[in-house]
Amino acid sequence: MIRPEPENLPIRTTQLVDVEKHAQGFLQVRAAHRSELMDDYVELIADLINDYGEVRQVELAARFGVSQPTVAKMLKRLAAAGLIRQQPYRGVFLTPEGEAMALRSRERHQTVESFLLALGVSPETARRDAEGLEHHVSEETLAVFRRFTERAVPRA
Repeated sequence: MIRPEPENLPIRTTQLVDVEKHAQGFLQVRAAHRSELMDDYVELIADLINDYGEVRQVELAARFGVSQPTVAKMLKRLAAAGLIRQQPYRGVFLTPEGEAMALRSRERHQTVESFLLALGVSPETARRDAEGLEHHVSEETLAVFRRFTERAVPRA
């Protein structure tokens, strides 16, 4: 194998970001990962309460495609965080804090999904992709998504 002479190697034109800025990006991603599962649970709980009046562990397990013990573990975390309350023989209910979190999560999801739709992404793909992206975009980016969507899709 013939190796190029050093003077023939391409010149690197990109530079790494400052160490502190680089670390901030990773911190933001890790924080989003920690909260995204809780966000998803309270959002789904709110949707199911809205549709059916209450939610049971078995329904959450089916919707998330996980076991009931996995759901039970997450519900304990949500209860400890003050986001839900569980009533024996009744189900799971959101606290006011949980309802506020669910509303914020739903708004983020709708903003990202609307943005993707305005770009021409198919409805099914936009719905699926928004589910992941909503947790990882900053408030600044969401604001830009909203402005773009409002200009791209005028309200009737």
